[in-house]
Amino acid sequence: MSAVPQDTTKFIRAPDVIPIYNLVVKQVTRLNAIRDERNEAHATLNPGSSTSKSPPHESNRVDQVLADVFSLLSLFFLTIGKSRETPATYCQIASMRQILSYMNESGAYSEQFLIPFRERQGQLKQLITQDSAEGKHPEPIVRLMLRKLEGVEHQLDDLFESLTVLSVELVPIHQRLVQLRKQLSALAAEPKPNKQEYKAILEELRKIDSKRVDGKFLGPGGSSVPEGQALLSGLLETCFEITQDIKAREAEEDVSPSLKPIYESYVLSLREIDTMRVDGKFVDADGNKAEGQYALMFLLRRCYGLIYRLMSESEPISEELLPIANKLSTIKKCLNEVLKYGGPYTPRDLYPYHLALHQIDSLRKDGKFYADDGSIPEGQAILVAQLSEAHELLEMLKESMSEGESDGE
Repeated sequence: MSAVPQDTTKFIRAPDVIPIYNLVVKQVTRLNAIRDERNEAHATLNPGSSTSKSPPHESNRVDQVLADVFSLLSLFFLTIGKSRETPATYCQIASMRQILSYMNESGAYSEQFLIPFRERQGQLKQLITQDSAEGKHPEPIVRLMLRKLEGVEHQLDDLFESLTVLSVELVPIHQRLVQLRKQLSALAAEPKPNKQEYKAILEELRKIDSKRVDGKFLGPGGSSVPEGQALLSGLLETCFEITQDIKAREAEEDVSPSLKPIYESYVLSLREIDTMRVDGKFVDADGNKAEGQYALMFLLRRCYGLIYRLMSESEPISEELLPIANKLSTIKKCLNEVLKYGGPYTPRDLYPYHLALHQIDSLRKDGKFYADDGSIPEGQAILVAQLSEAHELLEMLKESMSEGESDGE
């Protein structure tokens, strides 16, 4: 699989990917059979256990290799324009799990941050279930993806549940602390944090802290101690830790030297960097927690967030058709700008757009865009829709041009 994308002179096509996918399906089927057999043996030996639950599966080397394989396979499916199919969901699911893990570690989340993940989890589940009902992909693959998605569902359930212990009286304070924590994370990621912004946030944190009596946030009138104290106290302490981290490196350049190689290379080796953490922390050569933790964690989470967003919003267009799609997108932007600023226009003004669209139209045969090998790549409907939209924009400009001429008469 790693060898497939190395030849940069050729596009990755479905015939390159599907045979590999079929081999993966066979291995996953075998793995499921082995694990099912183990679970059945456990149930036989422990008939009295509650509902004969199978033993918890511990991740091993096989699972790690399987994760690597599906990460590549998922990206291949995205590349060939099959982003709305079950195998393509793997990278999105993995990214969601990483982001939710960071939210849990930092405690910086609120219901409004979690709702989009819940909605996306539901959409992915519907996609996988629909593929299963239509028989698009084998049962072992569907089963594997649903199991991975269940992990995301459990993470979301835990995060939502942690918010249920928060009393209504404390919700405004919690939401403000989440916002401050986000601002501090962004501030910590800057090479030279803004001192005025830092002081303003620190002052607000101190004001919030001063509202506590004997370490507790009190309800209206100061007669009750609302639920959710631990959640707020933990988040407040985390915010103060970040301010201390920023203060400690005020006189230093960027991140501390022991973490600088990580800081500079995170964009190129995101996964490798993530595995460098020990108990969720980056350590120096002596195994000690080094300065700059929050800057790196913020950037790491931000990368996963961007990757997740790009994958979840990606259109199902094959790599071979992307140059055409990009060109159409550029033409549409230009036409929209021209339309926005108004005329008058002359045929000479609109000629370059006519020519560009004619060139794209001429690439079609029988209404379809073909690959070099004669195959029909994914993404035909999207390109046709974009092309039609561009033609409509051009017609609108021509119409406004004719109206201008009639007004002149």
